[in-house]
Amino acid sequence: MRILAIVVLGLVTAACGFQLRGQATLPFETLYVAIPDSSPLGIELKRNIIAGTRTKLVRVPAEAQATLSVTSEVRGKSILSLDTGGRVREFQLRYVLSFRVHDANGRDYLPQSEIRLTRDISFNDAQVLAKESEELLLFRDMQSDMVQQILRRLAAAPAKPIAFEPAAKDATAR
Repeated sequence: MRILAIVVLGLVTAACGFQLRGQATLPFETLYVAIPDSSPLGIELKRNIIAGTRTKLVRVPAEAQATLSVTSEVRGKSILSLDTGGRVREFQLRYVLSFRVHDANGRDYLPQSEIRLTRDISFNDAQVLAKESEELLLFRDMQSDMVQQILRRLAAAPAKPIAFEPAAKDATAR
């Protein structure tokens, strides 16, 4: 009876189109990630690239087919709402990352891109420590979401870098 239940469950799961995510296919064989080794984002991104793709990470930019450069990483917190007494009731957490993916000649696989994530968090004066822990967990969740979005953008990058040509000074002279 137990075996029959497992078989039926397997057939139902297969019939609904469920499929594991599997490996992402990146358009380059080697990648240099220009993020410090001490960065939590860099650690998680490198781990996901190693485990979830066939692309090899290299330690020297000259050996890489592509280089992922993070130009800015900003985490912020702002007041979202106040109660009638003027005390904070909600905060908005922000995480903004700007990056580009280029080859050794400076041609872009992905031009300067920005990912913005926000999360709202309620605040209660009586639960300050619990809310600080919740804030840290939300930032960690945002970081994981950021890594997944970077991987999706890397997977969607063109196979050859894009060479941008400067615009002509006189558009009518053709």
